[in-house]
Parts: sequence; structure tokens; C-alpha cells
Amino acid sequence: MRTKLTWVLGLLAAANGVFMLVAPAAWYAIVPGVPDTGPFNTHFIRDIAAAFLVAGGALVWCARDARARPAALGSAAFFTLHALVHLSDAITGRESIYQAVHDLPTVYLGALLALWIAWPISSLAKEEERDAQVVVKAANRRLRKRI
Repeated sequence: MRTKLTWVLGLLAAANGVFMLVAPAAWYAIVPGVPDTGPFNTHFIRDIAAAFLVAGGALVWCARDARARPAALGSAAFFTLHALVHLSDAITGRESIYQAVHDLPTVYLGALLALWIAWPISSLAKEEERDAQVVVKAANRRLRKRI
């Protein structure tokens, strides 16, 4: 289930980033609440698109290869900081409570899923440790052959 959610969140984030890059005005107009955050700014939207593309790509990479968990941690950091900005805006009154509730399934749930995806799993950690041991043993064999 974790891998499927990693694919879904990664592809959705990357698709959002592409949409923001290709059609920033349409993205600004279509996404509920975005116009309430300030005036349209193509450059700013495309800057944020870059972050969504990188975060989505990192999750897709992790879905393909569990050893890319450090990339997923970076993605989770972006999603979490993004959610904290939204939460801060809601707490300080810069964003309405209605918008904060509206952000629950996308912004906040996305951050929680990204953290869950990137969080180390004991079986994965054991697998990584075994992989590292295999690499060390192979390197030791090569060194012994040269001596």
C-alpha cells in the first residue's frame, strides 16, 4: 500500500508542477482559494512549480526504488513546510478557516502521507543494512584477490 500511495502522491505532485509551469494563469484561476492568497504572479507560480516537480519526482523515484528514501525525505520536508505555511496563515488570520478546512485533503493530508512514506521502516532499514554488508564483503573479496 505504501508503494501505491507513493506513486499516487508523486505523480499528482509532478502533474501539479507541470500544470503550474505550462498554464500558470489557468492553475491560478482553477485551484480554489489561490486567488485569495495574492495577485497573480507567473514567475512565483513557476518557482513553486519547480518545487512540486522535484518533490513529485523524488516520490516517483522512491516508488521505483526504495533505496531513494532520502529523496522522499526531501519531498516530505517540502510538503511539511508547505503545510506549515498554510497552517501559520490560518492561525494568524491571513487565511480563512474555511480555506484551512478546504486544504485538509490536499495540503495537510499530502504532508502527512509524504512523512509516512519517507519514514524509515524497520524492515527497509534491515534490508539497507544487508545491502551495505554485501557491498563491503564484495569490496573485501576484490581487495583480497589483488593482494
